Amino acid sequence: MLRVNTDTVARDVGRIVQAVSLMMVVSTVIAALNGEFYTIPAFGVSALVMAGIGTGLVRQYRGAAPPEKRDAMVTAATAWAVVGALGGLPFLFIAWTIQLDPFPVWANTPAMDATTAVFLSPLDAVFESMSGFTGTGLTVATVEEKLPRALHWWRSFIEWVGGVGVIVLTVAILRRGGGSSGSYTLYESEARSEKIHPSIVTTVREIWKIFVGLTIGSIVLFLLVGMPLWDAINHGMTGIATGGFSVHAASIGHYDSPLIEYATVPVMVAGSIAFPVHYLIAKGKLRNFYTDLQTRWVFIWFAIGSIALTAILYANGQYATFEETFRVSLFQFVSATSNTGFGSATIGEGTGQVWSAGATLLACLGMLTGAAAGSTVSGLKLIRVLTLIKGTVWQIRDVFQPDSAVRYLQLGERKLNETQAQREYTEATVVFLLWITFLAIGVAVLLRVLSPAHPIEYVIFDVMSAQSNVGLDSGITGATMPDTAKMMLIVNMWVGRLEIIPIAVLLGAVFQRLDLYR
Repeated sequence: MLRVNTDTVARDVGRIVQAVSLMMVVSTVIAALNGEFYTIPAFGVSALVMAGIGTGLVRQYRGAAPPEKRDAMVTAATAWAVVGALGGLPFLFIAWTIQLDPFPVWANTPAMDATTAVFLSPLDAVFESMSGFTGTGLTVATVEEKLPRALHWWRSFIEWVGGVGVIVLTVAILRRGGGSSGSYTLYESEARSEKIHPSIVTTVREIWKIFVGLTIGSIVLFLLVGMPLWDAINHGMTGIATGGFSVHAASIGHYDSPLIEYATVPVMVAGSIAFPVHYLIAKGKLRNFYTDLQTRWVFIWFAIGSIALTAILYANGQYATFEETFRVSLFQFVSATSNTGFGSATIGEGTGQVWSAGATLLACLGMLTGAAAGSTVSGLKLIRVLTLIKGTVWQIRDVFQPDSAVRYLQLGERKLNETQAQREYTEATVVFLLWITFLAIGVAVLLRVLSPAHPIEYVIFDVMSAQSNVGLDSGITGATMPDTAKMMLIVNMWVGRLEIIPIAVLLGAVFQRLDLYR
């Protein structure tokens, strides 16, 4: 078995940490514009810590070779863990700044409140950071309105960048050494393979142009339907990134506005469509809305799931009118399946039933599948689900075919020969089995440490929400959750963002390094 080049991994992790440190520098400007001067040292110290770690690694290992595929996988898994942990520093430092209040009156340090006090705990700070960077949106903040605006921004900013990917950010602004082939290897390790242009750097920059354009469009749409400017900026960023952090404890439900709820749906749908399809549509090739296999199924699956959820909730007499039932169903199913995690209604209250088991598990199914690969969405991805379904039918039909038959598997416009079909079907099967394994581990741990009063479907819902990077919760996830449960959900979020395989490669490399394969 080939060993992972740890020098290459360390160098590339350093580059990624350097890139993320620049986000903290940008955040000092936002803090100053909002008059929250007491938060600037916290962002500054956080930036120095990350820049110091990143620069130290890059300098120490600057002569390392370009990454092979296995190196890039380990880099991705390691970098997301490191960034998730270090991204908690602003939460921690700002909370302790408020607690100690070391600055003069002009710094505008507020009194400590219970919501911000949660981040005095390093574990809670890391939980919030990992949730943000992975685009999950689960939170330990009880009442988001009481957080400083600097933390509103940091939560939205890390979700926004995390939606595209920290490695994509690094390739875009630092253009790592080792040539374009090394950049593409890293790019692929972050669960991406789509290329808009032959050059990976040009592809990444095109993705960022599309992403910024969609973000601006989302903000404008929210402003047009009556959302305040600060709210529109934050929800525009987290909505198009399918992240779901909100500046309100009740999320989009805070506004009690059907118009805002309906306007949020196209933002979540836009985040569910692959960037290459957005690029083609922007070039006027509108037929990709229905000719592209994944995009077609995004709309089909959203429609089927929303109608099915409407039927369940209406039969249960959950809401006062059919329109409200449909609106809640459409919003919540799209939110779950796009892995956005915005909320417009209460799904559960921890130990109290709100939604029935059927409605809850249907939303879980949406979270599991996710939407299009190549978008900001997590989950298994629709292309893998379609590969599993069509591939299984194809395998069964093989039993009735003569040995001499030449067989193909049709996936959209792609016609796969037997070798290609077997490879893609095997990959989809392995990812699915590993996905379910980690999900089962998470559910088992939470059932062990939580009160038995929590319904099992709600435990499955919250673990699925974490691993699919959704952010909806049934009332279980929060600051009062046991530390073991928080740590487990952090792992689930990390595993889900990287689609399992890089984590498996990292674990394999660790076992090999420790000589545990004997």
